[in-house]
Amino acid sequence: MQSKERRPTPDEIPGQKLDYPAKQSDMTPAPDSDLSNYKPANKLVGKVALITGGDSGIGRAVAIAYAMEGADVAILYNENDSDAETTRDLVEKRGQKCLILKYDVRNFEDCQTAVDQTVNEFGKLNILVNNAAYQMTQKQVEDISLEQFRRTMETNVFGYFYMVKAALPHLKEGDVIINTGSIVGKIGKGMLVDYATSKGAVHTFTKSLALNLVSRNIRVNAVVPGPVWTPNIPATMPKEKVDNYDTDVAMERAAQPEELAPAYVYMAAEDSSFVTGALLDVAGGQTSS
Repeated sequence: MQSKERRPTPDEIPGQKLDYPAKQSDMTPAPDSDLSNYKPANKLVGKVALITGGDSGIGRAVAIAYAMEGADVAILYNENDSDAETTRDLVEKRGQKCLILKYDVRNFEDCQTAVDQTVNEFGKLNILVNNAAYQMTQKQVEDISLEQFRRTMETNVFGYFYMVKAALPHLKEGDVIINTGSIVGKIGKGMLVDYATSKGAVHTFTKSLALNLVSRNIRVNAVVPGPVWTPNIPATMPKEKVDNYDTDVAMERAAQPEELAPAYVYMAAEDSSFVTGALLDVAGGQTSS
């Protein structure tokens, strides 16, 4: 069994506001994404994964977990070079290769290039993790600019479709696609109208794509996080909302990125061979009912 690791309580997360896009190293406290408490079991030996938004937060934790399970990893990111380089170092310390790719998922040609470079580097692609996301809080719906709405949809919905379209020619029987949804895509969020809308679309995209690809034996699932302590939080939320983040869920705290990573391992591994079209909530007791 894995030993229990103490998690920061909300009162240990002070109010803070960082410029977008925030660096993980600037957060107080730093997110726990090093998988130091994770016990691997060689579930992904010989696999190659491409993870969007893989430089920090959930993406970094997933990259490390996959490396610990024996996979080589490519991470696609858009802004923070230092975060991406740190993730690469952490993956390589686990004995696996890591390719870092600086592109924008809002651009299909960038997605195509990222997939091609991954296949050229590693010879194949087995696991696509669509994780890159954009959010920005607004108190009133009138404050959501057309530019913000467009960026949210292009990153969180178009980007997922673009990556799938680019990756599918390389995916074969037994390979997987994993999307990152959000509990707010099920229950809504008043200050995240556009983000919640985009994540609802991700959930439907996941289910529909799973039905479309089942005849090819390519499984498609989504992990659905609740509140997670990632760079998006201090970069996109008001300082007073970050203070004591987050007591709204039943467990009365936010998750740390490494608590999400095992769900992505499960969905990538043979353990979930009879699972497709699923939305796996990892939300601390926050439910859609």
